[in-house]
Amino acid sequence: MANLAIDLAGIESPNPFWLASAPPTNSGYQVQRAFEAGWGGAVWKTLGEPIINVSSRFAAVSFNGQRVAGFNNIELITDRPLEVNLKEIHETKKRFPDRAIIASLMVEPKQEKWHEIVKKVEEVGVDGLELNFGCPHGMAERGMGSASGQVPELVEKQTYWVKEAAATPVIVKLTPNITDITVTAAAAVRGGADAVSMINTINSLAGVDLETWNTIPHVAGKGAHGGYCGPAVKPISLNMVGECARNPGINVPISGMGGVSNWQDAVEFMLMGASGVQVCTAAMHHGFRIVEDMIDGLNNYLDRKGIASVQDIIGKSVPKYSDWGNLDLNYSVVAKINTDVCINCNKCHIACEDTSHQCIDMLKDPNGNNYLKVREEDCVGCNLCSIVCPVDGAIDMIEVPSGHMPMTWNERQNAVGKLAGCGIDAVK
Repeated sequence: MANLAIDLAGIESPNPFWLASAPPTNSGYQVQRAFEAGWGGAVWKTLGEPIINVSSRFAAVSFNGQRVAGFNNIELITDRPLEVNLKEIHETKKRFPDRAIIASLMVEPKQEKWHEIVKKVEEVGVDGLELNFGCPHGMAERGMGSASGQVPELVEKQTYWVKEAAATPVIVKLTPNITDITVTAAAAVRGGADAVSMINTINSLAGVDLETWNTIPHVAGKGAHGGYCGPAVKPISLNMVGECARNPGINVPISGMGGVSNWQDAVEFMLMGASGVQVCTAAMHHGFRIVEDMIDGLNNYLDRKGIASVQDIIGKSVPKYSDWGNLDLNYSVVAKINTDVCINCNKCHIACEDTSHQCIDMLKDPNGNNYLKVREEDCVGCNLCSIVCPVDGAIDMIEVPSGHMPMTWNERQNAVGKLAGCGIDAVK
């Protein structure tokens, strides 16, 4: 069995699966149940001045038969007194000393407020702190959450204030509701952050009821934007983790979250640079026991690959992640339809004919049976046919040797510039 233990900025846990700061970590009862199920750590639901939450709070987006493809919420930070939370954190850590307990914190952007809450939570034995600069609703309207997280100067300043008082590692949780997350990640690093976590939820409205015209969810007929998470946001999360992991100015560990639903998702996040992952929506959808499949799946994957420790996969895909201008213009793939597997549903033909490059022909064999064939000379390798095909193995994308040396757009432009400098007209 591979070693699943991780060390994220000095915070150790027996596996990389942590519960994110959210409804599943609202109380000691819940976190202890989670640890009993096997979770390696938990980020306690955000602590601060208790607030009053509204009813109703959650909504979900289902798509093509999949329940909770996306999840939306307008719930805020803890509505329980700080003293009660601290007591339960202490009890939980005492009962599960080998599990990571991280306190998520959010207070007004004032130095004394940060110092005060840091001292209180560290006294009860937390393993680390996560500064919530990501919540996009409710708290942001009060100058906290993403209202701070969208301003690099505030991220840097408040991180610095926390580091003045903190004895445990400090993780800064970043908002995705910004043009470039690497800017605020770098600000957190300048402020002394030991790690960053991403992504928090995305500004969203789950839907509108066509009969009542109320937003979903609504509170007495009125709605507000909420935070979007779940499987639907995974591509956004994965990109932001990768962008930060490949940025030399952000040289701290990353705790990845946003659509992690199974062990495969966790591996993808870790390959893209995350030292561990946090989970929320999947646990809310299926319960805490999903971690058993995550642990088994990750163990089996590492064993199959001959990898001794999960930490050995961190960042392995980062060197493969680059900018468009560095991609090889001479690399070529074409589609190949396997007629022995194809069920002749014609989805590939329709997609190609209507919305792509019209390179799939409908033909008949000598027996009069229909079959589909790709005109390779016209195929640009866009992948659309293989994406819409409902049958695994019916369409393969095959590399075609180009006969040319690799050439990127950046290299091409440099070459064109040099030719122009010599007074020579460039050719395509």
